[in-house]
Amino acid sequence: MDRIIAHYLIETPYNLSEAAAVLAGEQSSGTFVAVPGETKELKERFAARVENIEELEKVDRPSIPGDTHKSEFKRAKVSVSWSVENFQDNIPTLISTLQGNLYELRQFTGLKLDDFELPSWYTEKFRGPAFGAKGTKNLAGVKQELPMIGTIIKPSIGMAPEETSKLVRELIEAGIDFIKDDELMASSANSPFKNRVELVMKEINSFQQKSGKKVMYAFNISGDLETLKRNYDTVLENKGTSAMLSINSLGWAGVKAIADKGELSIHGHRNGWGMMNRHPLLGINFPAYAKLWRLAGVDQLHVNGIRNKFWESDESVIRSIKSCSSKFLDHEDLLPVVSSGQWGGQAFDTYKFTNTTDLLYMAGGGIMAHPSGPSGGVKALKQAWEGAVNGSTLVETAKEHKEFRQSVEKFGGK
Repeated sequence: MDRIIAHYLIETPYNLSEAAAVLAGEQSSGTFVAVPGETKELKERFAARVENIEELEKVDRPSIPGDTHKSEFKRAKVSVSWSVENFQDNIPTLISTLQGNLYELRQFTGLKLDDFELPSWYTEKFRGPAFGAKGTKNLAGVKQELPMIGTIIKPSIGMAPEETSKLVRELIEAGIDFIKDDELMASSANSPFKNRVELVMKEINSFQQKSGKKVMYAFNISGDLETLKRNYDTVLENKGTSAMLSINSLGWAGVKAIADKGELSIHGHRNGWGMMNRHPLLGINFPAYAKLWRLAGVDQLHVNGIRNKFWESDESVIRSIKSCSSKFLDHEDLLPVVSSGQWGGQAFDTYKFTNTTDLLYMAGGGIMAHPSGPSGGVKALKQAWEGAVNGSTLVETAKEHKEFRQSVEKFGGK
């Protein structure tokens, strides 16, 4: 395949074919008026093509501002293709082409990039995740038949390195697999990055010497490029295994520059995701989003969670989890990071609807606020997942295990 194909959801008051043609023209060789030099030969080689239009429902109100003088707005799935000659292997230019100015076209009262397909030769240009789902689990010493159980340091910001390392000690002794900085914590006035890394890794390395288990801690190394590199090296020097990046803040090129080092599992935090996805007919859907970050080399990527505390539906979360393991070039699968208001109770439906344990299942309050403390919270999550994988119900698991029963009473409501 010498063309890249992108799939969109659109809404427009115009004829669907005309609107799709505007999209294709704006994002390749065309503009609002014919210009000198736009020859037939140039358009045949570089112009985008509308490959398919699947008409959906009609609505009587526009989803977003645009040309709203009409009383009927048509929705459709549209596929558009470009020659790889337009951008070759320049991904920022690809992103500008697949998204870019098209969101501002007045012909559309709704437009969302849903997915895209690349030629197989992109595998030769982009390594993708260095560790991926299975490699990250191996780094943390987690059996493939169970998910990684993780948590976030809470309070999100304000704890001194000594307090953080004390909490880490409690968590790793309780059997946690993974801990991460909150995205709000990078290097604060009372918790300098280098100091925090040294104290936290001292606890982790000491526990490894005693038990053989190396708990993974994702330190938030986000910053400008020099800060990223310096923080990455600090984690390595202290024998860490993971770095967390606020990927939307850093951008594709910044993330790839760090991921290319290939020595730490990259934990991609998608804070800011709601700006890109929350509106049903504006922005980008997770399948396309995940592919861009796989190209950059992210290993772990947030997907929200079943019955989460945010706005995202269970159907959307399930699609996101499954898209992390969909075939994409020859890249390793992403490790979906399931989080947001999670506790052991959602483990049963998460496993039922995704049928995978290639997950990092994270709970903040679900661990930290457990009636028996963080230790009980870790045990409860592990009990829940073992029950789910072994075919037990939530009720059966609660009857069998004290810690999980306590979490049901605390977090389960009715």
